[in-house]
Amino acid sequence: MMNIKTPKKGRVRRELEKRAPKLVENGKKTLILQGIKTSSVLNAVLTQIYHLKRDSAVRYTRKNENIRPFESGGETSLEFFSLKTDCSLFVFGSHSKKRPDNLIMGRTYDHHIYDLVEVGVENFKTTESFTYDRKLAPKVGSKPFFAFIGEGFESVEELKHLKEVLLDLFRGEVVENLNLAGLDRAYICTAVSSNRVYFTHCALRLKKSGKIVPRMELVEVGPSMDLVVRRHRLPNDDLRKEAMKTAREQPKKKVKNVSEDAVQGKIGKIYIPDQQVGDMALPNKAKGVKRERREAKNKKGANEHISKKLKEDSNNAG
Repeated sequence: MMNIKTPKKGRVRRELEKRAPKLVENGKKTLILQGIKTSSVLNAVLTQIYHLKRDSAVRYTRKNENIRPFESGGETSLEFFSLKTDCSLFVFGSHSKKRPDNLIMGRTYDHHIYDLVEVGVENFKTTESFTYDRKLAPKVGSKPFFAFIGEGFESVEELKHLKEVLLDLFRGEVVENLNLAGLDRAYICTAVSSNRVYFTHCALRLKKSGKIVPRMELVEVGPSMDLVVRRHRLPNDDLRKEAMKTAREQPKKKVKNVSEDAVQGKIGKIYIPDQQVGDMALPNKAKGVKRERREAKNKKGANEHISKKLKEDSNNAG
């Protein structure tokens, strides 16, 4: 028999409940880490991505020599860090002579590697290199717009895969209701060729248009870079089918004697049994009962006195 350990502390139990499968999953967290060798450009790229996702990202700055995606056995440490930090997305940076400024983005399913996209970073510009009004800087945690420009995102397999990963990486938590005043940023991805994408980050400026809907302008705030697709690995069909499986929502329990009306709203029926007030036993110490008994006794005594007097008068008359 296998012993199953149950958490004894409430903090541990609550943490395990957060990681348990749910009908509506929480927002995805991103793990950002680096290989044994990186460049100054790549360090700046990882830092900028961490600042863009500061509310839902974990950054490791130590060098990791055991992580080698796309190689057999080189993903064990990456999966361990994913399980440790409860992250479903990861960004891994490495630098070598064969693949300079290499950036690997990917997703995990059940803390195992799901898919991978490897890109090279070129023409990188940091946020500090752009001049703009700092009041327009996007707020941390705000929801972004996405614009994918170019036919390659619909026809080229590598760019379609890169589009899916970028959407998962930067979209944040899924919400049902959204305040339009909080939309202050946009990510613009332009397919320059079949393997090159220009990526930039812009702030939204609202101006008067003479109408109800304001005129919207884009102000580039950075970072910006060219992403050159080098390698990518799609998940197999069985894994994709298992990952796309969704749980059925539990049927709502039928509520009896409740109906909906278009005018009055929710209407309910309440059944109350016959209370039989006359058979209820009243307490003897009630002041009202004592007063009623005293009045009844006095009234009975007066009636007896009157009837006795009338009887005596009738006898005297006889």
